[in-house]
Amino acid sequence: MSVRHALLGFLAEEPASGWDLTRRFESTLGAVWPAGHPQIYGELRKLHSEQLIEIRDHGPRGRTVYGVTEAGEKEVKRWLTSVEVDHTMRLEPILRSAFFWLMSPQELSEHLGREADHYRKVADTYRDLAEAKDRGDFGDSAQTRSLRIAAEAAVRVNDALAQWAIWAQEGTHG
Repeated sequence: MSVRHALLGFLAEEPASGWDLTRRFESTLGAVWPAGHPQIYGELRKLHSEQLIEIRDHGPRGRTVYGVTEAGEKEVKRWLTSVEVDHTMRLEPILRSAFFWLMSPQELSEHLGREADHYRKVADTYRDLAEAKDRGDFGDSAQTRSLRIAAEAAVRVNDALAQWAIWAQEGTHG
């Protein structure tokens, strides 16, 4: 996934400012694809120069509201339907696990306990979001249903990583 296509997707749903997009990115995708304020604003400038988004409004304190153009919507649809998915998973905790042998048993156990706690908390956050969508707190739209699917993926991945950390901590790996 690219930040640019996520921004186009968010703007296809509704116009938003860079600040709004940063908050939305963090709340919906932050645990699986983080993007900071500078990256988002830089990408918005590029998307605007490429005419994939347009300025819809200027507000107080320099607040700029962007909306997707027809070309921008076509681009995000092209990305969804025609660009091969990059299935590479870059998970630093798994990279680190190849070198756990360099840690003392106590350091490793403490580290894995923190990892399990972290992933349980992240899974719970997405579980709460999924439940809110199931209750209809966000209405029933194609966007809400898509975000519900994404939230479920985040729950399952983080639950799996928490279980992996517990398994490794318990030493059941032989």
